[in-house]
Amino acid sequence: MEYKDYYKILGVPRTASEADIKRAYRKLAGEFHPDKNKARDAEDRFKAANEANEVLSDPKKRAAYDQLGANWQNGQRFTPPPGWGGGRGGAGHGSDGAGFSDFFSSLFGNGAGAGGFGGGGGGYEEFGGGVQRDQQAKLAIALEDSFEGSTRNITLGTRNLSVRIPRGVTAGQTIRLSGQAVRGGDLLLELSFAAHPVFKPDGRDLHMTLNVAPWEAALGGAVPVATLGGAVELNLPPGTLSGRRLRLKGRGLPGSPAGDQFVTVQIQTPVAETEAQRQLYEQMRALFPDFEPRNRPAG
Repeated sequence: MEYKDYYKILGVPRTASEADIKRAYRKLAGEFHPDKNKARDAEDRFKAANEANEVLSDPKKRAAYDQLGANWQNGQRFTPPPGWGGGRGGAGHGSDGAGFSDFFSSLFGNGAGAGGFGGGGGGYEEFGGGVQRDQQAKLAIALEDSFEGSTRNITLGTRNLSVRIPRGVTAGQTIRLSGQAVRGGDLLLELSFAAHPVFKPDGRDLHMTLNVAPWEAALGGAVPVATLGGAVELNLPPGTLSGRRLRLKGRGLPGSPAGDQFVTVQIQTPVAETEAQRQLYEQMRALFPDFEPRNRPAG
C-alpha cells in the first residue's frame, strides 16, 4: 500500500500545533468540499484532508503515527511494522471510518474508539500513567532459519530489534520478546514459513517433488536429492512409478525426534527431437508389446 504523509496533505510541519492543524483542515475542507468544488480531484482531496485530520487532531493517533518516523515520503510503498494492522483505534469524532484508505485501516482499523495501536493481545497493566500492553505480530522466516537457527532483525516503529530463531521451530510457534512491545509489554511473534522453491513444510516434515528420467525410474539406482542439510543419494527401486512417495528419515526440521523428508517421484519424458531418438522410442514400443500403461495403477 502507499504511505500517507498526513502533514504534507494538510500542508503543515510535523511540529504543527493542534490549532495549526485545525486551521489547515478547515481551509482545505472548505476549498475542496464536493458540494462547492466540482473539480475532478476535489472529492479525493477532501477525503484525504478528512483522513489526515482524523489522525493528526487526535493526540493518541498522532503519537502512534509519528512513531513511524519522518523519513517516509507520500506515495512511497509501505508495509506496517510488526504489531500494527487491524488494531483498535479506527475512526473517532463521530465518523464510522467509511472512505478511509487502506493505509489508515492498516494502522488504526475501522472500528470506533480511541487508541491507535493494532495487533495487541494479552493483559493490560497500568504503569507510570500509561498502559502496558503485549503486542502480537507475525514473522515469516525461511526454512533454513529453522534448520540452522539464526538471528533476524525486525523494525518496530522506530526501533530495530534482533530476534533469535531457535533450531527446529515450526509454523505457528510463538517467540516472546520480553518488554519489547511499543507500550512496554511483551512482543509475541507468531512464526510462519516463507514460500520455499523446493520444500513444503508440514510440522517438522518436509515434502518435495523429484524429477527423474524414464530410465532412472525403470532401472532404479541412486539419484541425488536436495535436502536442507545438503545433497544426499536416494535409492530408487527398479520400476518406480510417477507419484510414488519415498522417505528420507530424519531429513526434515531438527527436533526430538527430527522430521522426515518425503520425496514424490515425477517421471519426465524427453521429447524426441532427432530421428535417432524417435527410432529409440519405436524400438522400446516393439520391445514391450504387452505393456499397457492405462491398465497400471496411478502413483
